[in-house]
Amino acid sequence: MATPALRAIRQEFSDAEIVSIQRPYVADVLDGLTLVDRSISWKSGEKLTSQLRFLQQLRSEHFDLAVLFPNSFRSASLAFLAGISRRVGINRDYRRWLLTDPLPAGERQIPHPAIDEYLKIAAHVLGRESSELPAESGMSRAMELALTDQDRRRWNSFWNKQSAEFKSRPLICLNPGGAFGAAKHWPTAHFAALARQIATEMKRSVLVVCGPAEKEEAIQIVEQANHPFVTSLAGEPLHLGLTKAAIQQAELLVTTDSGPRHFAAPFQVPAVTLFGPTHQMWSETFYDRSLPVQLDLDCGPCQQRVCPLGHHRCMKELGADQVFQAVISLLDQQQRNAA
Repeated sequence: MATPALRAIRQEFSDAEIVSIQRPYVADVLDGLTLVDRSISWKSGEKLTSQLRFLQQLRSEHFDLAVLFPNSFRSASLAFLAGISRRVGINRDYRRWLLTDPLPAGERQIPHPAIDEYLKIAAHVLGRESSELPAESGMSRAMELALTDQDRRRWNSFWNKQSAEFKSRPLICLNPGGAFGAAKHWPTAHFAALARQIATEMKRSVLVVCGPAEKEEAIQIVEQANHPFVTSLAGEPLHLGLTKAAIQQAELLVTTDSGPRHFAAPFQVPAVTLFGPTHQMWSETFYDRSLPVQLDLDCGPCQQRVCPLGHHRCMKELGADQVFQAVISLLDQQQRNAA
């Protein structure tokens, strides 16, 4: 969701060296793009000596500007301690004194798209009024992703192992991830039932994508679906580039409200997104080939990582049949639009 803001900064500072500082588990997302020149991996939770070495590395870079997309105190303190002379970010979580350019924060209780907040930061860096965003500022909300040659080789290695019958059908991907917390998870049995319906009634091949945290769940979905045209990436060396390549090849993605959900829009893949405890507006990307599915319950969306009432109705009562109908509806809509 930060790629539109990164693109605007890249276009303005075409001769600058732009370096991203990222967590290791997302460092590969930007591979293949020209939005940044290089990346530095930041591992939190390491020993103090390792943290000090990392800080020394940042100080030795002599950066002129830090653009802080995360709203965390830690990211602002890192830029401050690294001696970066200009530090731009949202004034939130008691970090105003760490920023040279603190931008006003929106109300926490009023959902607003993160993609627009990132563009607001970029607009300030570029000297534009944030009130113009996004339509009047010349900045687009369109997200970007790319595949590397290595990503394509990973995909071809997996694809070449599949049967001719599996490869002859259109492919639908399922993404069961949810790093936010247990409340975002759609039950494994529901995913399995959906996969079986898609494979049986729609004559599609189904691929469950996964990262290391979802590997066991992906295996269980395939086992419970018990259908020859349902498989997963769990047996492959897992990599974000492989997930990107799989979703790029898909006719449609069914996904929880998690990171890989946003791989669909840059590749123009239709996506059915399952929302439970989270408000849709926080992660709204204004992608016109997506269909959100969410139950209307008195207790939600609660924005909690674990269901505070203990019943998790928002996801448990969202049945496979309802999601299956959403899949059919979105594909029918795409076919009508293409006609």
